[in-house]
Amino acid sequence: MIYALIAATFLALMFSPQLWVRHVIADHSDDRPDFPGTGGELARHLLDEADLEHVKVEVLPAGSGDHYDPSTKAVRLSPANHDGKSITAVAIAAHEVSHAMQDADGYKPLALRTRLAVLAQKIQGIGSVLLIAAPIVMAITRKPSILLLELGAGLAILATGVVVHLVTLPVEMDASFSRALPMLKHGEYLKSKDLPGAKKVLRAAAFTYVAAAMVSLLDVMRWLRLLRF
Repeated sequence: MIYALIAATFLALMFSPQLWVRHVIADHSDDRPDFPGTGGELARHLLDEADLEHVKVEVLPAGSGDHYDPSTKAVRLSPANHDGKSITAVAIAAHEVSHAMQDADGYKPLALRTRLAVLAQKIQGIGSVLLIAAPIVMAITRKPSILLLELGAGLAILATGVVVHLVTLPVEMDASFSRALPMLKHGEYLKSKDLPGAKKVLRAAAFTYVAAAMVSLLDVMRWLRLLRF
């Protein structure tokens, strides 16, 4: 009973941030005909106002996550946020534009996050190979030390995903609250009654990576259970 309770608590901690983010985003996604433009139009306007005409605004395939790509200088929005007129669409557009502004300003935490993300993607693939190969190496060599070494290396590499997501949090907080929210407020792109909702969406956008870190941690735990380590 105690173990079941611990397991349930652990799973709740893993998935609660993700569920909360989805709830907040959905709760403020109702279309607002009174808004003068879509999220994509606002993104283009904000970029032009910041002298970032070279940064593109692109619409993503359905199901893809909104993001700014520093390598191609593009703000990419999901169809709902690119074409929608909602608090969520406006807030997410401002948030992603804020990442473009960070990039233009030479914001060091963003540059660090970008480098770490590229590195993590590469070494996570290596980590998965190591974990899969561990039982084979053990069967051939029959040396437990080699198996432990490979498992330790593989799991450490997989855990880099958790580190990258957590390092990303300060970058997201800066984008949401030091840049996007002031832009929406002082530029009067939203009425005062809509700002609390936008603040919630911006907080959810910032904490998306906390949810992702929890999922990455769950992936590490899944490997541990699979290999009975």
